[in-house]
Amino acid sequence: MEDPAALLRKLTRKNQKLESLLRKYKQNNHLQHALILLSEQASTVAELTLLYPAIHDILVQHLPCKSFYVVLQNQFSQALELSYFVDEKDGIAVPLHEAHHFSQGVTGHVFREGKTLYLTLDEMRKQAELGIFKALGSPAEHWVGVPIYREKTIIGVMVSQSYQKEQSYSEQQIELLEVMSLYLATAIERVKKRELLESEVKIRTRALMQSNEALNKEIDQRKRALERQQILFKISELATQFNDIDEVYQQVHHIIRSITFADNLFIALYDKNTGWLSFPYCVDEVSDYKPRPFAKGYSELVISTEQSQLIDIERAQALVNNQIVVRSKHYNLQKFATSWMGAPLKTANGVIGLIACQAYDHNYEFNYDDMELISFVSNQIASVLQTHLANQALKASHSQLEHRVAEKTKALQQSNMHLHMQIEERKKIEQQLYHDAHHDSLTSLPNRSLFLTQLEKTLKQFQRYPEHNFAVLFIDLDKFKRINDELGHQAGDQFLIWVAQAFSECIREHDLLARLAGDEFVILLDHLSDRQQAEDVAKRIIKVMQQPFCMKGVCMQSGASIGITYSNKHYHNTDEIIRDADAAMYYAKNAGRGRYEFYHPLLTVGTGNHKTPEYHHLSALPTHFRGTDISDLTLVSDDITMLEAFGEHPVLGSTSFDILKKFAAEKAEHIAIELQLLEQALQLASVPGKDLLLACSTILLEQQVFTQLCEKLANQPHSLCLLFEETDIRYASNQQQENLNELTNLGYTIGINDFAKDRCDLTLLSKIPFTYVLLSSTFSKRVLQQTSYEAQLKGILAVTQLQNMQIIAKGPAILNFRSLLESHGLTRFFGKQHNIDQIQTTHISERDTRSESEKLTF
Repeated sequence: MEDPAALLRKLTRKNQKLESLLRKYKQNNHLQHALILLSEQASTVAELTLLYPAIHDILVQHLPCKSFYVVLQNQFSQALELSYFVDEKDGIAVPLHEAHHFSQGVTGHVFREGKTLYLTLDEMRKQAELGIFKALGSPAEHWVGVPIYREKTIIGVMVSQSYQKEQSYSEQQIELLEVMSLYLATAIERVKKRELLESEVKIRTRALMQSNEALNKEIDQRKRALERQQILFKISELATQFNDIDEVYQQVHHIIRSITFADNLFIALYDKNTGWLSFPYCVDEVSDYKPRPFAKGYSELVISTEQSQLIDIERAQALVNNQIVVRSKHYNLQKFATSWMGAPLKTANGVIGLIACQAYDHNYEFNYDDMELISFVSNQIASVLQTHLANQALKASHSQLEHRVAEKTKALQQSNMHLHMQIEERKKIEQQLYHDAHHDSLTSLPNRSLFLTQLEKTLKQFQRYPEHNFAVLFIDLDKFKRINDELGHQAGDQFLIWVAQAFSECIREHDLLARLAGDEFVILLDHLSDRQQAEDVAKRIIKVMQQPFCMKGVCMQSGASIGITYSNKHYHNTDEIIRDADAAMYYAKNAGRGRYEFYHPLLTVGTGNHKTPEYHHLSALPTHFRGTDISDLTLVSDDITMLEAFGEHPVLGSTSFDILKKFAAEKAEHIAIELQLLEQALQLASVPGKDLLLACSTILLEQQVFTQLCEKLANQPHSLCLLFEETDIRYASNQQQENLNELTNLGYTIGINDFAKDRCDLTLLSKIPFTYVLLSSTFSKRVLQQTSYEAQLKGILAVTQLQNMQIIAKGPAILNFRSLLESHGLTRFFGKQHNIDQIQTTHISERDTRSESEKLTF
């Protein structure tokens, strides 16, 4: 039999094992229960602020943790921040009192070590004294810190502490905290995701609500637009479906009633001539409106301001106090409106009246929406009423006219046949009279009246479309008086008829040729693209007039002096055009007859009341040069520059001396200015490696001037080339041509300018050794427009190559123009224009002590 004592010890050991297993089961049960509660909270709690109290409540059931807090690391600043805090002694301000409170204390120590730490009060003080961490806050008897991990990364610390010495923490309780910390990170993540999801749901819900609100507003706007459209349809029907004006008024009332309160409505019409207001339609529970003079009432306020008015009791009193509205003597005895609204009836002829609604005893208060609607409707109704009122007046007028017409119809029918015969006869007479009144009886050409009428139309067309240029040619026949005197007036008339026929063959079909008086003719050329077209007509006329006129065996030579004025924006009437063309014609006649001249403003300078003849003294004008570089497509840089002298004219401003020299006071002044310009150009020609081209007059080749020319050219650099016009060289005297050749013998460079402008004379190029040949822009254009001129260009190129001359083309500075001419063998072109004065002054000799202004202006 077993010893009772041994049996008792055996039973005791079994009981201890059972008690240990029971404690483990209880611990597991508590742990499982806590985890289940934590999972439920993580699934149901919507915010982290609610999750931490729920976790705290779970832990309180199993361990002493009335003082409990959770610290998490901020993922951006990496600092430990308090997420939840409950303490028996310290408030929440205590742990936040110092910066980096948790990182320096025992909580930060647990976070850095990443291990669970359980400390009593004595142990905490000892480690604090050793400097492992700082002792912060109220000291606790028992302190447990458990790290919180997300996967393998620590994200924070969960802390429970007890201020009661007897309330310590067992291993099972610490294990519970550790298990709770493992699931806490997952729970926090789930709650954060739920918060984020709910936040996104709220944002999307708010966006949907805003979108829905905007959609509702758009629907409301479309409804209002549809309602207004329906109202417009109804108003448009008033103009067609109703003939009686009273029915129109009733329908207007019906339309207004459909959009606002209109139990009391009236329509008033205003007659500006009589100054009276009439009320053709009125529906009102109090008043019966009758016509009255224009005064200071609500209706008059709408009409005078031409704006809709909204008047309540307060505004009504203010209008009365400011004397804008004056009430009648019997106003207080009447029942007045508590809310009034009126809109003007506006038409193209102004305000014809108004439409008004009113309410009594505060039955309705009109607002700005009502005023906007009635304003919108009134603008549409006004035109309908205007149409009906006009039709009504027209019907009354028609009824009166029908009676009068019926009375006179019989009388008119009787005289109609007689009048018809007279009308036909008068038409023929009027046609003949019109022709006689607007045509010359001798030549049958249009006369001055018809020409001026057509010129005025052309001028107005040009003012509207400036690209439609025109020109007027004023022609005076030379030696016409001699033909009359020697051959008789009958021969003179036959000569004028012959001239009219000859001139007609020189112009286009749509151009206008007219005879002004005597031997004066005018031609109107329209739809011109450039001045050259007018020059071509003038040249044809001059050539025709070189033919002799023969009669009765006697032949006589006449001619034509032609003045040309070209369209410009300064012309405002036809008198100015005729005046300028006449001035140009007289200049051509005085210059030698048998020629043409374009009008220039200097021709009429000094003809007014304030004559200024000193403007023609060119030596008194300040002068400067402009340079145009000659581009060479085969070279990198340009080495040739064309000089052009400009004078600062008091009337014309900066004007080329090629134009000004024509109006020199006398020949001596012309010679002086030519020599001055030459001297100035020689100073600018001191730049090495740069050839300058200067346009000169053949007047320098006259014997008495040629000596001075040679003296100025002597001992000067030979980089200045003298250019002479082709027409001047062609008509130069033998002495002038000999002097031109003498310049080349002396080693000076010469050139010909505007070559082939009128005709291509290759003999000039073979007779005189020019260095440069400048083609006219007219010839360059003709080469590109007409294939017949290509043969002439080939001849020019052949001669210039044999004579070793350099050829330069003028024309528009555009790529297409140059590329086309380049395909014909030309490589030098006019390029960019600039002011040469400032560029060249730095190269003037230092020995020249004159000031810069003296060098460049004279």
